[in-house]
Amino acid sequence: MNSKTLGASGPTLAALGLGCMGMSEFYGASDDAQSIVVIHRALERGVTMLDTADIYGFGANETLVGRAIADRRGQAFIATKFGIHREPGAYARTVENSPAYIKAACEASLKRLGIDVIDLYYMHRRNRDVPLEESIGAMADLVAQGKVRYLGLSEVSPDTLARAHAIHPIAAVQSEYSLWTRDIETALLPQCRALGVALVAYSPLGRGFLTGAITQTTDLASDDFRRTNPRFAQGAIEENLRLVGLLTAIAQEIGVTAAQLALAWVLGQGERVFAIPGTRRIAYLEQNIAGASLALSPEQRAALDAAFPPGAAIGARYTEAGMVGLEG
Repeated sequence: MNSKTLGASGPTLAALGLGCMGMSEFYGASDDAQSIVVIHRALERGVTMLDTADIYGFGANETLVGRAIADRRGQAFIATKFGIHREPGAYARTVENSPAYIKAACEASLKRLGIDVIDLYYMHRRNRDVPLEESIGAMADLVAQGKVRYLGLSEVSPDTLARAHAIHPIAAVQSEYSLWTRDIETALLPQCRALGVALVAYSPLGRGFLTGAITQTTDLASDDFRRTNPRFAQGAIEENLRLVGLLTAIAQEIGVTAAQLALAWVLGQGERVFAIPGTRRIAYLEQNIAGASLALSPEQRAALDAAFPPGAAIGARYTEAGMVGLEG
């Protein structure tokens, strides 16, 4: 499996990581025992970056990841996040970035994960009312105290990245990036490249839509948050399915799955571009691993770029509540 460097001076890791969010919330019923089996298999196959956050399952996902790595900490690179606050049972959120909140959030995450140090600690969303010097300064203190190894930001603007990086080196920026979400190519991705910061792409398979497995909203569980996502709504999903049809046709010509092709496209976007597709099934994990090793020809990339020009997808990435804290 291809490896890349996380940031200008970070560790070398497999370009493919594992998004753990869906193991605890948002995508219907889950099975902790099965999820732990998937995490163990990922580690065995060299997929070492495990991505979680304190908001996923209100801490349950960090606890799950902690259980999974309890006897194999040395194999795992743990990435988690702070900054989004919501009440149990609600989707609406607020963003917290105060130094006191950051310190408390880190301590809580360390306890749930059962570890002494977080490998990569992200600011999940930025609250513009808190001076960046204060929030990044508090994160830098955690590094100095040995509680965090590397710092990251999520869904920030190029300006925020540059300012934060000047305060303390930022190893990675996490942002949604896939064939149907290419917004970051205009300014954020070039800024990452200029600063030597890694880009960690979440939802590289379009929240599962680019796999071709979802053909209508009713394919999703009743409590699956994608039922409320604008891109899965009636009037949008039909046009977006047309795009998936183009992807599937190209994949069939190459002899791979649509998911593998979409993943290979993301990972081919640069030497510091990582991807963290989520899955709860061994079969899909193995499929993603195969896709991560797929090298596309210039002609194949050109065909995908033509089929999925920026802005081709119909519908916003999130609901209005989910857009809180996103920077352009």
